Amino acid sequence: MKYINWLLVFFPIAVLAELLHWGDLIVFATSALAIVPLAGQLGVATEALAEKTGPRLGGLLNASLGNAAELIITIIAINAGRLELVKASIIGSILGNILLVMGASILIGGLKNGIQKFNRSVAGQDATLMILAVIVLSVPSFFNTAIEPDKLHVEEFSLATSVAILAIYVLYIIYSLRNHTSPAGEEAELARSGHPGPGWSIQRALLVLALAVVGIAVMSEFLVGSVEAVTISLGFTEFFVGIIIVPIIGNIAEHLVAVQVALKNQMDLSLSIAMGSSLQIALFVAPVLVFVSLLLGNPLTLEFNSFEIVATIAASIIAAFISLDGESNWLEGAMLLVVYTILALAFFFLPPIL
Repeated sequence: MKYINWLLVFFPIAVLAELLHWGDLIVFATSALAIVPLAGQLGVATEALAEKTGPRLGGLLNASLGNAAELIITIIAINAGRLELVKASIIGSILGNILLVMGASILIGGLKNGIQKFNRSVAGQDATLMILAVIVLSVPSFFNTAIEPDKLHVEEFSLATSVAILAIYVLYIIYSLRNHTSPAGEEAELARSGHPGPGWSIQRALLVLALAVVGIAVMSEFLVGSVEAVTISLGFTEFFVGIIIVPIIGNIAEHLVAVQVALKNQMDLSLSIAMGSSLQIALFVAPVLVFVSLLLGNPLTLEFNSFEIVATIAASIIAAFISLDGESNWLEGAMLLVVYTILALAFFFLPPIL
């Protein structure tokens, strides 16, 4: 993962591009590339803190800060009033983890190691909860069409749903910590055995964490500010940028870790990263953003379009089927990647009618 840190050179370039007005396309590209290593360092700092605090508190840190980069980017986007971009990135992160990350991990790990085994009960539990999370996120979208004329009731419904979703997440974290199952318990334990932490001191970890958060916030401001001009110049819709590009930018470092541990035949950890990250987005990031949006004066509702809902439900069901037998092979990974590719193409050609 150290080679990713070379991308930090794009941080000062992005700052210069913004200050000297080199063009929105250059600002977008350089800030996006700079976010990748910053997100990676944020993850390493979180892992270092988890290493020092023990498995229970460490697991809670991993569960809470696992998608901090994505959270920062979306908060900046909410502040800029780009709510459709935010909602698309929520769904895109779920799809990316279930289809792209899990698919790449199973494919590459399977090509090297053959049929790979994993804990069927833990993976099945995560997959079941993922289906539940997708259904819960979908309910406001279906019912809001009938409630829609009353904007206040739509917002109140999203707030009430967010409270319920967070309650599910808290219960899941408690259960995970007590029973050492992913993402809070097992991921922390596996990280110590098969994927050791960086061995940093608490002071260094906190310093890196703070610097990474500030750096991601600055780069996210540049990124979001240049989205509109980039969509016009490249022919992308804002929806495509949100559902495909932004999730990859914010999570690529974590994605690479999942693939690396799959190559080492540690499929429990690999699947825990992919499924755990999806659960964090659906059960933690999404409802938190609803409350944050109120503070920023741009209320965000849990109302997704039919294309997002169908794609997410299909992806969660596919993940559940793969988890049933407790083993995976490269063909299953290839199928997940094909589905993701088809969805990406569909979203690319989808006109900006949303």
